[in-house]
Amino acid sequence: MSTSDAAPEEHGTPGSPGADTTWFVVPLFNEAEVIGDVIRDLRTRYPLVVCVDDGSLDGSGRIAAEAGAAVVRHPYNMGQGAALKTGIDYALRDPQMQQIVTFDSDGQHQVDDAAAMIEKLHAEGVDIVLGSRFLDTRTKPGLLKRIVLRGAVWYTNLTTGVKLTDAHNGLRVLSRGACEKMSIEQNRMAHASEIVEEIGRHKFTVAEHPVHILYTDYSRSKGQSALNSVNIVIDMLFR
Repeated sequence: MSTSDAAPEEHGTPGSPGADTTWFVVPLFNEAEVIGDVIRDLRTRYPLVVCVDDGSLDGSGRIAAEAGAAVVRHPYNMGQGAALKTGIDYALRDPQMQQIVTFDSDGQHQVDDAAAMIEKLHAEGVDIVLGSRFLDTRTKPGLLKRIVLRGAVWYTNLTTGVKLTDAHNGLRVLSRGACEKMSIEQNRMAHASEIVEEIGRHKFTVAEHPVHILYTDYSRSKGQSALNSVNIVIDMLFR
């Protein structure tokens, strides 16, 4: 169950690839300190942004709405996978939408990378473009996160038959056709592996693109890197 605010009315900004037809889906949970800047930065180039406020207690949803995003609210924290599903369903209501970008709310993703991935989706004619921090030398994850992510890649490649370098990167571009066929049932961190499984099951064509994940003092202060690493391991073992 969710409630929503009105969607942005603008369609497109000159000079941004796919701005008329791209929705950014941003899962949101307690990011009041940064979400306003994230949304404003996005909307200078891509006006169609939906934030799924996944039970935030710090006013994050209100700040996102004030920055110009459409906001859909979950009544309680359901998990990132559930937030992505809600956001994708919301964007599919727009008949002009041709692709969706999944984008983190904490400032770690770069709009330039998303724009390049949208271009690649069309230039290479693939169904999905996935960001890879391991193809980009600027990204410096901590040792624990690096070990866990490499292990997750090995496990996911083995179990799905889809060969990737980064299976748990939240920056993705999904074509409308892929979104209409893909089923996300895992509510929490296991959704990332589930998306790769869906790629294999539907035989979606996929490309990877190097992306710069910016591990900031803010994200590290929340313990996000270490916590996500632990969550990835738990979800792989017990999903």
